Amino acid sequence: MKRIAILGCENSHANTFLGYIRDNERYSDIEVVGVYSHDGEAAKKLGDAFSVPVLSSYDEAVGKVDGIIVVARHGDNHYKYARPYIESGVPMFIDKPVTVSEEDALCFMRECKSAGVRVTGGSSLVHNDWVKTLQADREQSVDGKTLGGFVRCPLILENPHGGFFFYAEHLVGVTSAIFGYYPKSVKAYKNGNNITVIFRYEDYDVTGLYTDGYFTSYYAMRASENKVSGNEFPVNADSPCFSIEFEEFYALLSGGEQKVSY
Repeated sequence: MKRIAILGCENSHANTFLGYIRDNERYSDIEVVGVYSHDGEAAKKLGDAFSVPVLSSYDEAVGKVDGIIVVARHGDNHYKYARPYIESGVPMFIDKPVTVSEEDALCFMRECKSAGVRVTGGSSLVHNDWVKTLQADREQSVDGKTLGGFVRCPLILENPHGGFFFYAEHLVGVTSAIFGYYPKSVKAYKNGNNITVIFRYEDYDVTGLYTDGYFTSYYAMRASENKVSGNEFPVNADSPCFSIEFEEFYALLSGGEQKVSY
C-alpha cells in the first residue's frame, strides 16, 4: 500500500482527491492514514465523510507515510506543514500558492532539493486543455511566431487565506505555461479593484488581468503572425485538470520522475 496524509482540509482539493481514492479502482493501493486541519471541525467533517482518521497535529504522520498532500487554504501553512516530512524524502503535492513569502519559497526549494524530495502541485489550471493547446501552439510556432497574448483570471483580494497570494498563482501559472516561465520583466498596475500585469518576454509582451472577485470562467489568448486564438475556459469541480494533477502525484508515489522544475 501507498500510505499518505492530507494536510489541510479546508480546500475542496481534499474532498476531490479523497473521492478519487475511494471511487477509482486505479488508486485502490492508496491508504490515507489521516487528515489534518487547524480547523478541527473541517477535519472531522472530512474524516467522517470518507471514513479516514483525523490527525491531532500536522506532523503526527512523520515516518508513517510514503507521501503527503498539502492543500491548506492559507499558503502560509504549506511550508510549515510539509517541513517535518522533508527529511524523510517522501514525494509531496503542494497546492497553490506554494508559500506566501519569497524567503519561505527559497528555503522550501533548497531543503526539498537537498533531501531529494519530488514535488508536484501549484495551479491546477496549467493542466487545462485550452492552456495546453496554446502552450503547444507557442512552442511549435503554429500560425507563425508569437506576437503577444492576454490572460484573465480572478483575484480575491479580500480574504482570510493570505490576501493577494490566495488566487494570484492561477494567472501566473497559466501565463507561464503558455508563454514561458522566465519573462524579462514584470510590472503591475492597480486600477480600482483590478490589476493589470505586463509580462515582457524577449520578443513579445503578454497582458494579464486580475479581476477582483470569484469567477469560474477564465480566459487565455495567443496572437500569432497569422491568427488570434482566444477562448474562455470554465473551471469547476468536474474539470479534468484536477484528476490530471492527482495522477501526477500518484506517479510520484509510484516512483516516477518529477515533471516540474523546482
